[in-house]
Amino acid sequence: GRPGAAPPGAAPARPVKRTGPGGRIDILAIGSSTGGPDALTKVLQGLPADFPVPIVVTQHMPPVFTKMFAERLDRSTPLRVVEATDGMELTPGWAYIAPGDNHLVFHRRGTATLTQLSGAPPENSCRPAVDVMFRSVAALYGASAYATVLTGMGHDGRGGAKVLRDAGAEVLAQDEATSVVWGMPGAVVGAGLADEVLPLDRISAHLVSRIKSGRSAAVAR
Repeated sequence: GRPGAAPPGAAPARPVKRTGPGGRIDILAIGSSTGGPDALTKVLQGLPADFPVPIVVTQHMPPVFTKMFAERLDRSTPLRVVEATDGMELTPGWAYIAPGDNHLVFHRRGTATLTQLSGAPPENSCRPAVDVMFRSVAALYGASAYATVLTGMGHDGRGGAKVLRDAGAEVLAQDEATSVVWGMPGAVVGAGLADEVLPLDRISAHLVSRIKSGRSAAVAR
């Protein structure tokens, strides 16, 4: 058959469900675009103030708007939400929004992970681009990252989701019915890269249970 074709009678390409308790998660990375501000607000409102890992977000949005958006999320969600600047140390229960016109990447200093803004060229016609952030998260966190792709036009995030999956990370995509535009999450699902495909109103609870269970299992081992 053609390369990558499923054998006759096989189910359509869908990632194999991982068995047993998932491993420990140390970071949650979220990408979104069209319809993303409302979707992100709903997801972050459903996460507790003591959420055990930092959250990094790339939402396609111009400068200034990202700062206003971060301030609005900080007021309307249990989390601390900031627009990322250079050199912030990632802290559990905090969310860092990529600033308009800068990619958000990360680097290690000792045991700390710090934010770094990048003026590298746009990818998928976007800066910030989800792919750039996802690749940086994959490089530093590998299988201990959890990625989520919410509503958005285009396919930004698909390439980064592949890098994350190849590194052992899990990827969740918002479902078509609840997405304003099923471009970005649809591209991830279509490429066979989504471990979970969930409606918007079930994403927060899934993230809380998956990340808390993975961390308690890791403690018990």
